[in-house]
Amino acid sequence: MSELSERYLKVKDRVHEACKKAGRDEQSVKLVAVSKFHPIEAIIEVAELGQKEFGENYIQEALEKIAVRPDLKWHAIGPIQHKKTKDIIGKFSLIESLATDSFLHELEKRTQNANCTQDVLVQVNIGREEQKSGLLPEDLISFAQKVLAVPTLNLCGLMCLPPLDENPEHTRPYFIELRELKEKLEKELEITLPHLSMGMSADFPVAIEEGATIIRVGTDIFGSRHPH
Repeated sequence: MSELSERYLKVKDRVHEACKKAGRDEQSVKLVAVSKFHPIEAIIEVAELGQKEFGENYIQEALEKIAVRPDLKWHAIGPIQHKKTKDIIGKFSLIESLATDSFLHELEKRTQNANCTQDVLVQVNIGREEQKSGLLPEDLISFAQKVLAVPTLNLCGLMCLPPLDENPEHTRPYFIELRELKEKLEKELEITLPHLSMGMSADFPVAIEEGATIIRVGTDIFGSRHPH
């Protein structure tokens, strides 16, 4: 068995253990393998082990991989330039990084032109970090109302990238805050949001304990990244 296969199966074991500890059904947590900067051959190897969902940050790179394996489910998890919006319609099962009015309007226009619907998550800047994308928590309800007003977009939940910390316990409060934001949104707007996308290689077991339904794991599956 290759190192890649071993790493993947080890992550699957950790997901299983985290769900068991949290008293959750393993089927309630989607593992997204974050494959940016890794070759299609590595993606195919992991897919052959049963992995169905992959996450990409850069649209051009993602589209090249999607062309090879359109049968897999692809998540867009990075900021998307407006000029790329027309290229992504119908390609991603979930766009996790919706956070601006301009991107919302562009998505509305493109999905309506293509006569298709798109599942989206709203990205929240949970740590209020200047260098990161995402809405501030206090702007979430008004933005969610705008998303809900677009018939071709399906709001499925929230995503966050908390401040980096080697100790997952330091990340837990951000996961709790995102879960509470989702609950507040559901209550105030009388909707059901199935997804909380939170937790990466360093902290996904804690995210699962706090209600993550999507975890995004790259390094622990594919190893260190080598940017092109």
